[in-house]
Amino acid sequence: MMWRSWLQRGTTCLLQVATRRFVPQRHCPSLSVTLLTQRLLHRPCGLQLHSKGHFLAPSWTRAYKKDAKSTVELPVSPITVTDIKHYLRSKDISFHDGYSCLHVPSIFVQPGARKDSFSLFVDKTTGQFLCKDTLVEGSWEDLQDCLEVMQAEEQDFLSPHVLLGYPESVEEQEERERELREVQRIWSSSVPFSELQEDEAQLVKTMFQITKISNATLKRFSVRLFKPTKSLVFPWFGGPDSSLKGLKLLSAQSSDTDRVTYNEATVPRNHSYHNLFGLPLVGRMDSEVVLTGNELDSLAVSQATGLPSVALPRGVSCLPPILLPYLEQFKRVKLWLGGDMRSWEASKIFSRKLGLRRCSLVRPGEDRPCPVEALARGKNLSHIVQSSIPAAHKSIVSFRQLRDDVYGELANTEQVAGVKWSRFQELNRILKGHRKGELTVFTGPTGSGKTTFISELALDLCMQGVNTLWGSFEINNVRLAKIMLTQFAMQRLEENLEQYDFWADKFEELPLYFMTFHGQQNIKAVLDTMQHAVYLYDINHVIIDNLQFMMGQENLSVDKFAVQDHIIGAFRKFATNSSCHVTLIIHPRKEEDDRELQTASIFGSAKASQEADNVLILQEKKLVTCPGRRSLQVTKNRFDGDVGIFPLDFIKSSLTFATPIKGKHKLRKVTPKPESEEGEGSEVVVKKDEVKKEKAAKTTKTPRTVNPAAGNESMQQQV
Repeated sequence: MMWRSWLQRGTTCLLQVATRRFVPQRHCPSLSVTLLTQRLLHRPCGLQLHSKGHFLAPSWTRAYKKDAKSTVELPVSPITVTDIKHYLRSKDISFHDGYSCLHVPSIFVQPGARKDSFSLFVDKTTGQFLCKDTLVEGSWEDLQDCLEVMQAEEQDFLSPHVLLGYPESVEEQEERERELREVQRIWSSSVPFSELQEDEAQLVKTMFQITKISNATLKRFSVRLFKPTKSLVFPWFGGPDSSLKGLKLLSAQSSDTDRVTYNEATVPRNHSYHNLFGLPLVGRMDSEVVLTGNELDSLAVSQATGLPSVALPRGVSCLPPILLPYLEQFKRVKLWLGGDMRSWEASKIFSRKLGLRRCSLVRPGEDRPCPVEALARGKNLSHIVQSSIPAAHKSIVSFRQLRDDVYGELANTEQVAGVKWSRFQELNRILKGHRKGELTVFTGPTGSGKTTFISELALDLCMQGVNTLWGSFEINNVRLAKIMLTQFAMQRLEENLEQYDFWADKFEELPLYFMTFHGQQNIKAVLDTMQHAVYLYDINHVIIDNLQFMMGQENLSVDKFAVQDHIIGAFRKFATNSSCHVTLIIHPRKEEDDRELQTASIFGSAKASQEADNVLILQEKKLVTCPGRRSLQVTKNRFDGDVGIFPLDFIKSSLTFATPIKGKHKLRKVTPKPESEEGEGSEVVVKKDEVKKEKAAKTTKTPRTVNPAAGNESMQQQV
């Protein structure tokens, strides 16, 4: 068909646009407060304000880049909302208690020129602040410094320029200016739908499967067509003057199932792309909004319901905290992020950031697909929005309230099972997938490659868009990053240094972060960092390597097993409350070299095995003539009870593990016989006889002691 060939060419062009080296506007990891009088105050900000993400789905493809510095640091002094309120009261500063922020009169605007008396927003969780009138932002320490200056100098406001970031280099300035020129070039070259011929406009709508969205809706949202890439252009208007700050280009690609796959590219790059699409159309008096996962869904909701609708910049991957102040005016927020289980889980997580009491969620189902699909099917979108359920839940529920959730799990078994591994298909067969809110305990003999294996396991998920936080207390982050980069590139880069920049650029795109701790750490400090990382970066997977380093800073007078039980319980609670998967590496007890590890081999195993949803053991069979054979054993799987074991081959050149081809170690080569039926039959007999001899030789050896707790499963695995 004509539109299919046009669509394919457009996708190719968009990918060329997406791969350009757009350099984001520089965001300082910390801010320096320059006093206008005598002194210079500087306090580093502990955590990056801007959240990053990476999301891949069957119908939407996103590629998001983080800041070059991807470490997550512990705040110098974690702040609470009580502390913030107490400080503001001590300075005689009035404030309103909002849903996720405190509303404060802006100190960066002259009192007589303030449009809104409460235009400065302080995040209740982190203390980060944003002035909507001047776009000044910074940490809680920065705001304290500014208030101290105002009090000392007896001023009633400060200039917005009092907060100065690190000066940009000449190269950075040139790249940022080039990026801004690129935004203007694409926008000026784009064509409004009102200027397209009717047949051409209809062809574009057919490509994107949005034939039910009218030209008037596209015009109202300022959507344009960029003909060189056959892409829709969604503008980002922001700031006090509503100027053009960026663009998102969306292309469509057909599939064999007649379902369109959407590919996105943003200018500036996504880590500095903080657009709530549709926000300029929201009135100051609007108290209700529908929050969607993408721009097309916002168009559909707005057209069909007439309600204000805005779209997240990165889909269901994350809700950047920098956007929360722009949603504070709404008393009711209805989250309709899509029609699948992943969007449903994201809705529940985002409602915690926005405030449970004002949020309601559209539950996905056959009659409630994503908004643009619901519009195409002729569904009543107003009825779907009105039937959304409150996010706040009571302590006791009935099956009637759970009925749709149970049906959703039964009807979406693959999505409920979690994210699948691409490198470990056998693990998918046993565990079915990687799920949020679970605790995985992983152990293995000393020197067997636990860190190397779990880094590849986590890298596999990270490459599929699972936001990952590494807490490596045993080896430093540089060495860990080197291991993961080697696994990512599947080769020794020290032998191919000319390829380092190529693979490093790709590796930097992953939603991967590292805690800066090393050595023995206090559990409270680690949990505080994890909690902030989940809030700011929407972390879905945390790896702790390893538990023993959590115990060094605890009270020595307390029994070490009691300390370990307390730490495991804390991680269990964190995983459940934060809906975040935690993988905890624990060293085993000292065992004899010729004995396989079991669940009881885990150090202090009672609490660990009880609290864990999954227990994984890296087995290593010591051999004299060659390196030990490794295998991965799953001894606990709370999801569906399946357990098992499968072999692993370690590939030293790439530091990766692979499942060996079945049967390659079972049969030996046999000298070929003359080609005849009798010869072929003799060859088969010889092979079977040799296999029997090998089995007989094994059974004549001294039998190993079998742990009664292992039961028949261990006996079967040994055979």
